[in-house]
Amino acid sequence: MTNPFSSDGAKVPPKPFTVEPGHRRIRSFVLRQGRFTPAQQKAFDDQWPRFGLDYSGQPRDFDAVFGRHAPRIVEIGFGNGEALRYSAALDPARDHIGIEVHAPGVGRLLNALAADDAKNVRLYHHDAVEVLENEIADASLDEIRIYFPDPWHKKRHGKRRLVNTEFAALLVRKLAADGRLHLATDWPDYAEQMWDVLDATPGLVNRAGPRGQPPRPAWRPQTHFETRGQRLGHPVFDLIYDRN
Repeated sequence: MTNPFSSDGAKVPPKPFTVEPGHRRIRSFVLRQGRFTPAQQKAFDDQWPRFGLDYSGQPRDFDAVFGRHAPRIVEIGFGNGEALRYSAALDPARDHIGIEVHAPGVGRLLNALAADDAKNVRLYHHDAVEVLENEIADASLDEIRIYFPDPWHKKRHGKRRLVNTEFAALLVRKLAADGRLHLATDWPDYAEQMWDVLDATPGLVNRAGPRGQPPRPAWRPQTHFETRGQRLGHPVFDLIYDRN
């Protein structure tokens, strides 16, 4: 992996994500790397070889990565890793793959995983669409999770939202038969868009019925981010879809 910061802590430009010549795909994120602490820098230096997966653009043998054959969960945009860490400890029978572009969040989770001596987690610091398209085999995932993606709440930025028709079709391709897609958002407008897209996506069935939402399931902890949003009056929507 190309470390986004030099060894003396000075910021250096991040390595650009790969884009096929002649194609310019709209990104669903902005690299706001924020403050990178010495502890997070040390996490990349010390723990990335253990928990990190360098993006190669080639299909990856996850049985070899984890040293076993087990159901796999991908969490896209894990933020500071709170939910991913919780799930990995709660569900050791399944392997967890986290994808996040925000370097400080990755560094924080690397430290937490080392403290937990986690055996069933690996992380990408890369664009999730490219990882899904190029490194993860079709019909290979037991579950995909997308918790509180950037809502891009300004109307002119709506096209940057991650959950759209094209992306939903990609998720369906990657889910195994009877796999599960779980999303959460605290923006009602984004929840409406998710229902519009996913209820109409072939291969997905809303577990709670059309435009339905179940209560927060036990496998998703209430994060600090979510608690803060609720204090601001934001309702929280969980959407769960089964692959048929």
